[in-house]
Amino acid sequence: MAGSAVEVYVGIDVSKAQLEVAIRPSGERFSEANDARAVRRLVKRLAPLGCTRIVVEATGGYEALLAAALYAAGLPVVVVNPRWARDFARSIGQLAKTDVIDAALLAQYAALPQLKVRALPDAQTRELQALCARREELIDMLVAEEHRLEHVPARLRRELNGHIDYLRKRLKHLDHDLDQTVRNSELFRQQSELLTSVPGVGRVLCVSLLARLPELGRLNRAEVAQLVGVAPLNHDSGRLRGVRLIAGGRAPLRRVLYMAALSATRSNPVLRAYYRHLRDLGKPGKVALVAVMRKLLLMLNAIIKTQTPWRPPCPA
Repeated sequence: MAGSAVEVYVGIDVSKAQLEVAIRPSGERFSEANDARAVRRLVKRLAPLGCTRIVVEATGGYEALLAAALYAAGLPVVVVNPRWARDFARSIGQLAKTDVIDAALLAQYAALPQLKVRALPDAQTRELQALCARREELIDMLVAEEHRLEHVPARLRRELNGHIDYLRKRLKHLDHDLDQTVRNSELFRQQSELLTSVPGVGRVLCVSLLARLPELGRLNRAEVAQLVGVAPLNHDSGRLRGVRLIAGGRAPLRRVLYMAALSATRSNPVLRAYYRHLRDLGKPGKVALVAVMRKLLLMLNAIIKTQTPWRPPCPA
């Protein structure tokens, strides 16, 4: 339409030392260093363009400085899974991969209307995420050492036992740090009280939700289920009717949610009855448990959205 504003899309490929920037539809390309001073200069350059979307790949933390600066400036930044961008590249036949090509590809990817601009986690949430990630690493190391203990020669048992004791102490200290972080934040403390009012929701799931799902309470039922990866996906084509599966989403949170749902089938009267109903209908155990995960997540989403604690069902 004549006189309509041109939409501007920006792709930024992030590495440890450098940022490659591509802008559509102008075709402009340039590089900046990945440091605070250069990021401020980049934000100042992009601000007057009226960008519709700025797409940045998640790169293990190297994108954090850039994404935070763009978001603080009110620019529409979207941090995407690198696998999504790579799948998009293959779908359009782009097999070559360089930093410059990737930046141009991300700018093209930014034009997809399916990409949604969401609020980025604040500094407190990022700190909580880092603590949760470290806790998961310690647990993985602890489990690995315990498995090794079953098969090592006797002369190595003392060393392994010493390391296992050390990891358990570090895990205990980290749990204390997580609890302190939640207690020291009024928002986290209020949300924690709401979440843990639900039978079956313990400290680990509560902290994981606060860290891994800051969008909780701001999304509708379908959005939050899809974001976590507990929404059933269709696998139908022609006459084929496939089994519904879950995929994608936030896997670390989903693992914690799975264990909480397992506990809730015993301790939460609503979810226990729901699980038994599905099993009575002939649903396999894991299918029924995934359904409980989804129901628990939707329940918690509604509790945060309405700021209303759990109310036990009335006795029949």
